[in-house]
This record gives sequence, structure tokens and C-alpha cells, in this order.
Amino acid sequence: MTQITDIPALLLSRIRDVADHPEPGVMFKDITPLLADPAAFAALSDALAQIAGRTDATKIVGLEARGFILGAPVAVRAGLGFIPVRKAGKLPGATLSQAYDLEYGSAEIEVHAEDLTAADRVLVIDDVLATGGTAEASVQLIRRAGAEVAGLAVLMELGFLGGRARVEPALAGAPLEALLTL
Repeated sequence: MTQITDIPALLLSRIRDVADHPEPGVMFKDITPLLADPAAFAALSDALAQIAGRTDATKIVGLEARGFILGAPVAVRAGLGFIPVRKAGKLPGATLSQAYDLEYGSAEIEVHAEDLTAADRVLVIDDVLATGGTAEASVQLIRRAGAEVAGLAVLMELGFLGGRARVEPALAGAPLEALLTL
């Protein structure tokens, strides 16, 4: 097996720009080529699992939907439990919900109430930190469930959208790590 020495370059080389998606003027960052490359996907999973280790996380929360794809293998690699945070109405049973504002409207996320406890340190994983609304809401939701937030880790941060400034106060000193900043 070949040793990968420049993980950021590998990851960036597997992210495809798609112009005018989902609307004109937007440059969408498509991670499906990265997911299709087993070496790149493994390197990504390993890098995020190392962050989980550094934060002493006991559980991984993945944000719907690409956070599920990234977070589940990280949880397996790190030997941790995986908790999905879903859009409202998708989880059966008792849930906790958190509403948040979007640029044009609002949304709501949920987690199973019994999946997190006061003994948990939770690392939130997602593919992109953009404006920070979903990430901020997930941090609030984890705390409302009684768990501690160990940090937030993302594949890429779109720095020009200002999400870090929005979510860092909610993290209250817990780390925010982006493998790539664009």
C-alpha cells in the first residue's frame, strides 16, 4: 500500500466544481468523485478519525445527509458510536428538535432523545461548513440532549460564507477543524 503524504492535495484533487448548481451563480463542490476513490475516501476517514481521537470523543454525530456518509466510517475507524441528526420528521420515536434560520426561511433538525447522555463527548461531522446554520443548530441540540460537544470537523470550509464566525461562539471553545479551507 502506498503512503499518502499530502492528504489535503489528494482530497482537493477529488472534489469537482459544478457551475450553476443548484442555481445560477453557485459553484457547487461535488464530493462524489472523492467518495468513489477508495484511497481518497480512506484517507479522509482516517484524518477525521484522528480528529475524533484528539478530541476524546465518545460518539460521532453525522449531519444529514453527507455527514452520514462521512461520519459512519469515522465512527467505525475510531471505535465510537454513530448518531444521525436528521431533518424533522424522519426519525421514529421520541426526538429532540432544534429549529434554525436559513438565508431564506427556516429548518429543523432532530435526534433521538435517548441516543445521547451526559457521559457523551460528541464530535459533529459534516462535509461542508458554509453559513454555519446547521452546524450551530446541531451543537445546540447536542447540549440540549445533555451531552458535551467535543468539536466540529468538516471536510471543507467555505471561508467566504462566514460560517466559522457563526458557529465558534456556539462551540464555546471546542475545536472546529476543517481539512480544507476554500
